[in-house]
Amino acid sequence: MYSKCGSVLDAHKVFSNMPQRNVYSWTAIISAYADSGQGEEAINLFQQMQRTGLAPDKVVFVVVLKACASLAALEQGKQLHSDIIKRGFQSDVIVGSTLVDMYAKCGCTDDARELFNNMSERDVVSWNAMIAGYAQNGLGKEALALYEQMKQEGVQPDKITFVVLLKACASLAALEQGKQLHSDIIERGFQSDVIVGNTLVDMYAKCGCTEDARELFNNMSERDVVSWNAMIVGYAQNGLGKEALALYEQMKQEGVQPNKVTFTCVLSACASLAALAQGKQLHYDIIKRGFQSDVIVSSTLVDMYAKCGCTDDARELFNNMSERNVVSWSAMIAGYAQNGLGKEALALYEQMKQEGVQPDIVTFTCVLSACASLAALEQGKQLHSDIIKRGFQSDVIVGSTLIDMYAKCGCIEDARELFNYMSERNVVSWSAMIAGYAQNGLGKEALALYEQMKQEGVQPDNVTFTCVLSACAHSRLVDEGRYVFDSMCKDHDVTPTKEHYACMVDLLVRAGCWADAELFINKMPIQPDSVVWMTLLGAARNHGHVEIGRRAFDLVVKLEPKNAAPYVLLSNIYATAGRKDELAKIRNEMKDVGVKKIPGCSWIEVDNQVHTFVVGDATQPQSKEILADLDRLAGLMEEAGYIPDLSFVLDDVEDEEKEKALCKHSEKLAIAFGLISTPPGTTIRIKKNLQVCGDCHNATKIISKIVRREIIVMDANRSHHFKDGFCSCRDYW
Repeated sequence: MYSKCGSVLDAHKVFSNMPQRNVYSWTAIISAYADSGQGEEAINLFQQMQRTGLAPDKVVFVVVLKACASLAALEQGKQLHSDIIKRGFQSDVIVGSTLVDMYAKCGCTDDARELFNNMSERDVVSWNAMIAGYAQNGLGKEALALYEQMKQEGVQPDKITFVVLLKACASLAALEQGKQLHSDIIERGFQSDVIVGNTLVDMYAKCGCTEDARELFNNMSERDVVSWNAMIVGYAQNGLGKEALALYEQMKQEGVQPNKVTFTCVLSACASLAALAQGKQLHYDIIKRGFQSDVIVSSTLVDMYAKCGCTDDARELFNNMSERNVVSWSAMIAGYAQNGLGKEALALYEQMKQEGVQPDIVTFTCVLSACASLAALEQGKQLHSDIIKRGFQSDVIVGSTLIDMYAKCGCIEDARELFNYMSERNVVSWSAMIAGYAQNGLGKEALALYEQMKQEGVQPDNVTFTCVLSACAHSRLVDEGRYVFDSMCKDHDVTPTKEHYACMVDLLVRAGCWADAELFINKMPIQPDSVVWMTLLGAARNHGHVEIGRRAFDLVVKLEPKNAAPYVLLSNIYATAGRKDELAKIRNEMKDVGVKKIPGCSWIEVDNQVHTFVVGDATQPQSKEILADLDRLAGLMEEAGYIPDLSFVLDDVEDEEKEKALCKHSEKLAIAFGLISTPPGTTIRIKKNLQVCGDCHNATKIISKIVRREIIVMDANRSHHFKDGFCSCRDYW
């Protein structure tokens, strides 16, 4: 009684005071601990029972086997199996089924199947145990095959069978098998069961059929909070955040009380939409219902605030959490990384380690992304070492993120070596390597890898095509890019997205094919977005096309009136063309609209520390030494033929002041710091938040020859490898 009322301590007091105990008494107390999730104590009590000399019966073996299964305690389970054989209980169908379940939950599906095959008698529970074992170990196809065998042998499935199989279909996105199961469920009269109905909704949603899921949800004769959660999750996972939020409102109106799962799902929808106002309202609801202390809910709140750009609010919430786990730390680290705060992400990772929290795969992918955003190669290498120590290198997601990190740090050979040695590669891995080649201006290598990918039977996806087209654009491979774009629909059944159209426009205008680009834009089946027009505007800046630039500018600001970038680009066009009146006018427009230019920012890693420089920065402890070195270089650069390009300074000041301003661009400051802080011959790696300007590009070529060092600058568009007075981009960028 005490046990079933949840008071295990009271149950144990009664048990301890019993003057005489038999096998039923022991079974009752062992069950009390097992049912309350205290499997280790249940196993310890069973061992105590054996020491008293009492012979365990079938019931107690079943209870302890379940405890072993919950703990994945394989060795204790094997010992129990041996005891069961000695006592002649193995032929009992309940004991046999529980053994199958124990081996499967310990990950030993082959042992479970062998035991299942050798059972002298099998009932629906036995079949369910084996089917569930396959499904829980990611072997959904085997689970579905066993179900077919079960039907052939005339065993009637029950509700549990269908719930397990539907989950297997959901994990495989096996829609056709799921539909067949739905038909079987209707035939056997289980559709009205709320648990089966919930699992059907979940299956359809996870297979991308949200309309079918919603129809099923609407027609359910009974719905509980799990039903609502399943549908909300379905919307959120399929990118339908607005529908998820609307359903949550309907749920409240119908008087259904949300639980922790509901809040995590709806918060995820808010995060995907950057719907801060709704997220704050949810936060209020969470506090009102007392769920804020739950670590999962709080971690999802941190994630929501971070994805809405409110990293300060996210950090305050994180700092005030009463309990934090690896998910909480990963959410905050990811929040910093996603908002361009790589230094903060790395600092938080160090704090996490100091507090003894063990990073998981998600943590490593977030921190590696932060390293990539800062070109923090040394810290990335240290992370790589940590990943190997923890045995995560074989994980395909971690491996793909490592490739991305090395490529974005300009180490394309290291990225390829890692790619070649991956034990498992999927479309993400191939796309990451192709993107690495694109980022470093190696278009032919990207195309060769794309062809190899197809030969190995890996189907390219939307991201792959974006990477390949970007590689063609950066390497003037116009014909190749056209062919890849045409093959998307024709050969791969991939519908081009706005990103693909923007890549094609970029490809054409970089190569100077202006008429083709305008014709391409006019024929686009979707409305061109701001990315397309910004691409056209950027190319107009590089080629000095004033009229095209003005038309593109007008179209961009209609779509993004608060974006400073188009104003800056058009200002550059006017400055280069010497149109002072138009330049003054666009500056005034910029002031009237209230947009501000994003300041140039560059990062360099020295001695495992990332140092940040902004344009005109004089706050560094070594600012005097940096400026002195730039003065020294200026004289040598002038002797080498460097002429400052004053069109990249938009301020209306004298030429001498413009030259001084150019000298203090963030990447030049970072390069000078690298030169005075590292030994001769060391490669200097700079990360910049914006596209490198033409003057800095020309200056860095000359500096690389003067100082006899390789200088790698990773800007917002690509990586430039400067060496001996040349750039890897061959001035095509």
